[in-house]
Amino acid sequence: MNIGRLTLSDRAAQGVYEDLSGPEIDAILIREFADETPQITAHILEDDQTVITAALIRLADEENCDLVITTGGTGPGKRDVTPEATRAVVEKELPGFGEMMRVESFTKVPTAILSRSIAGIRGKTLIINLPGNPKAIGECLPLLVPAIRECLKHLNE
Repeated sequence: MNIGRLTLSDRAAQGVYEDLSGPEIDAILIREFADETPQITAHILEDDQTVITAALIRLADEENCDLVITTGGTGPGKRDVTPEATRAVVEKELPGFGEMMRVESFTKVPTAILSRSIAGIRGKTLIINLPGNPKAIGECLPLLVPAIRECLKHLNE
């Protein structure tokens, strides 16, 4: 299983702080997909829509990732452009992923409704935007695994 992971944060890309969300995603994916020996390609990028869009296209079209997970850039802030970059490259949106994450997170943090995470398909690649908070990733990503497995199965038929 070929997985691309993008951490999207100006400060993490500049080395101002350590990326904690990316390693959390990696640990969950390695645990949940151990039977498929996931190979994860990870990048830390600044919050720039053009850069993010190019990275998503490269991971899907050139590196043939089955799954691309992003973390960060999904809030209402001016530099939060991950959903826009994702929407620009997917052929089909899968709104249930974002809806489920917002519902799950809202039970713990009422401001979770500010998340604009989306998911969709580009070719045979499933792309999912996750929040930029490691705790939220730990709560949300495991819940998505059954749907991720099912989607990937359909994309490979």
